[in-house]
Order: sequence, then C-alpha cells, then structure tokens
Amino acid sequence: MSNAGQVVPSGRIVIESQVVLPWSRTFQMTKENIFVRFGRSVITASGIFLGIAFMSAVLFGSAAMQVQAKLTQKQLGLVDTATAEMQARTIWLVSMSLLVATVGIVNAMLMSVTERYKEIGTMKCLGALDRFIVRLFILEAALVGLLGSLAGAIVGSGAMTIVYAYRMGWKNALSSWGATALSIGHQPVPLWVAILVGLLIGGLLSVCAALYPAWRAAKMPPAAALRSEF
Repeated sequence: MSNAGQVVPSGRIVIESQVVLPWSRTFQMTKENIFVRFGRSVITASGIFLGIAFMSAVLFGSAAMQVQAKLTQKQLGLVDTATAEMQARTIWLVSMSLLVATVGIVNAMLMSVTERYKEIGTMKCLGALDRFIVRLFILEAALVGLLGSLAGAIVGSGAMTIVYAYRMGWKNALSSWGATALSIGHQPVPLWVAILVGLLIGGLLSVCAALYPAWRAAKMPPAAALRSEF
C-alpha cells in the first residue's frame, strides 16, 4: 500500500518498490468497515433491499397469477388468454424497482465517502494507492449489495408465498416457483431463475453505483481530506 523511494541528485523521487495489500486483506478491511459502521451499512443496504424485495414480490405475483389463471382455465375449459400487457407491466415494475435501488445506493455511498474524508486522507498520507481506495469502496458496495439483495429476495418472495398460500393453497403457491415469472421475447423465464438473476443484478448495480463515489474518494487530495469537517 505504501511506496518506498529515494531522492536522486536531480531532486526527483525514484520509487523503488510498491507494497500492495492482497485481496484477502482488503476483504478483511471491508468487513471491519461494515461492522464498525453498521448503521451506515444498513442504510446503504436498505436501498437495494427494498428494490429487490419489491422486484421479488412482483415476480412472484406474476408467476402465481399464471398458475391461478391456468387452474381457472382448466376448470372452466377456457383457452389460455395470457396477454403481453401483463408481461410489459411486470418488466416495467421490475425496472423501476431496480432504478430506485440504484439511486438509493448511489446516495448512500456518496454520504459514506463524505463522512470518511479524514480516514481516506490518512490512508493516502500513509501511501495508499488510488486503486486501493477504489478497490476498498467497490468491495464494500458489492458485499453490502449482495447481502441486501439476498435479504430482499427472501423477504419479498417469502411474504408473497404466504399471501398466495392463503389465497390458493400451499401446493399451488409453492408450484409458482417453477412457473413463468416473465417472458423475454418468446423465451419464458421461471420464477426461481428470475429471482436468481435479480440477485446478481442487485450486486452488479451496487458495484456500478459505487464507481463514482469510489473514484471521487481516490482522487481526493490528502491535505484537503484531512482538513474537511463533517
């Protein structure tokens, strides 16, 4: 993380070696930062948590309605009348939930950078490289995002499972996990696949949302960071 160098006769500093912390140590520091700032981490995760929970609830509702419609059609002898309108509404709701989650986590990460100005300045004064600062914030966002996404998926789909179990029975509610949640083109996507992809998207959005705050932290002059008050 620090540089070792010597001053040559021309007055320039020649860097002889750079000590870069391994990923394992960076990951350990990330976990420590999350636990030390647990309240801030919860706020950061709440944005992605609510977004993924809403997305999971919408996807489960779409799959359960497909199952319920097929049961009704089978009982009444009707033809499948599923329209693209419901699919479009599901995709729109999912997109909006992910957009709101992204905005929330960008705001939380910017606040996290602001309140850690002096810590960033201290690390840079000790020789921390810009890429180390970026790596630290990206890992923190990825870990918090994945945990928030996982919790949101469990809460959202779990709550809807209970709701639809009351309406259509446990057997039909559980069968919704294998039903089509949405269709991309003419390709049906099962509910469990859609939620799994949603988890990965949640983690990816968290990383993307942290890119600007991480870059801002890395480019901050050490002296300015140490003088700042929050």
